[in-house]
Amino acid sequence: MDFETAFQILDSAVVAQTKRHLKDIEVAILRSSWQGKKYDEIAQTHGYTTEYIQHDVGPKLWQMLSQAIGEKVSKKNFQAALERQRLSHTAASPEQLEVTSQTQKLMSSSQLNMEEMTSNNSVSQGNEEALVTVLAEPEFPVGQVPLASSFYINRPPIEERCYQEILQPGSLIRIKAPGQMGKTSLMARILDEARNHGCQTVSLSFHLADKAVFTSLDTFLRWFCESVGRKLKQLHQLDDYWSIYGSKDKTTAYFEECLLEEIDSPLVVSLDGVDRIFPYRDIAEDFFSLLRAWYEYAKYGDRSSELWQKLRLVLVHSKEVYIPLNINQSPFNVGLSVELQEFNPEQVQTLVERHQGLNWTDAQIEKLMDMIGGHPNLVRLALYHVQHQDITLEQLLQTAPTEAGIYSDHLRGHLCNLEHHPNLAAAYSQVVKSSVPIELDSESAFKLHSMGLVVYCNENKIMPRCDLYRQYFQNRLVQL
Repeated sequence: MDFETAFQILDSAVVAQTKRHLKDIEVAILRSSWQGKKYDEIAQTHGYTTEYIQHDVGPKLWQMLSQAIGEKVSKKNFQAALERQRLSHTAASPEQLEVTSQTQKLMSSSQLNMEEMTSNNSVSQGNEEALVTVLAEPEFPVGQVPLASSFYINRPPIEERCYQEILQPGSLIRIKAPGQMGKTSLMARILDEARNHGCQTVSLSFHLADKAVFTSLDTFLRWFCESVGRKLKQLHQLDDYWSIYGSKDKTTAYFEECLLEEIDSPLVVSLDGVDRIFPYRDIAEDFFSLLRAWYEYAKYGDRSSELWQKLRLVLVHSKEVYIPLNINQSPFNVGLSVELQEFNPEQVQTLVERHQGLNWTDAQIEKLMDMIGGHPNLVRLALYHVQHQDITLEQLLQTAPTEAGIYSDHLRGHLCNLEHHPNLAAAYSQVVKSSVPIELDSESAFKLHSMGLVVYCNENKIMPRCDLYRQYFQNRLVQL
């Protein structure tokens, strides 16, 4: 039995059980699992996080299929289960056969309607919003917002600027914001835009690097080259290049001669979590000066420049760059700088509308934002739980700053960070206890802002980012 036959059996069963067809991401998981791929491979191929595929979409898919075909289905046994279904399919009732015959018709019709709505870029804003609302499915907000998700909210003009910049020869984009503000989701969309214009892309996360990688500059740069080269299938000459003297020279030679000269298309390399390098000052200084040098190479106007113009970089970090870098050797003062802000009320309203069954008034949105501001992840978490009727908005607001609330994990994470930095905890205690913005020493304010706990007001004064933080930490920091 081939995959297309298996797909028809499964999709027919799902339609009969749920009155809907398998979604694109569900089909992608099935197809990749059929090919023997692991969850991390599936996630990387389709632009999702492994956590989202393995712990959210995957389990829900197998549970739905189990109910649809009437036996326990898992990633390991679904091919055998499908073979049994195929054998029983030959004796299917006329009603079941009718469902099967209609499956492809319904899918073709749905696709045709979609094409009609979107052809010639003629979708009106109203129709586009309606289309998004119809397609939106419940989706637990964890990690990167998937590329196909309807719950990604644009923050104009940021996306359009990034999409234009990444297509420029030798470009560099820097994305900065505290955790869970949407940095990686934006990065994924920049890479997707680049791929749509014929670029090759490589995404690296320094959060995934072993601690041993940071023992020396040579070890770090070797890991960096191997990570990029492996994804481009260009590892065969790395050992030869690593016999050259000078770690930065080896890295530059490998990129120029083995990567950029060997590919015909531009190469976009995204580096997520670059602040992981900041504590390793010697490595950071050399690595960041290397990235700045590559950026400058593209501007020289010689033959080498043509090669380096193929390389485009996207740097993503949460913390401010607190390491002292020579102004002429830093990549953090060139290129396009993007600092993600919270959602405004209109963007929160758009997100609410994309959650089926939530018909909130402006007053309800205002109440939520009074508690959590426009923090993207906190807003999505609230809407997810209210939509699933786990809790009402009133209950959510009442329990939000407590250990019983839906934000307890998020808040404890911040509390844990503060517990490891007593001086910072003491400084933040002053902030949450004050009814007006206050001024702290620049280093404390700098670090608290990087953590996402405060916002700057006028005259360098700061205040808690949202009332959620004020209420929670007023009580907790007293105990430290």
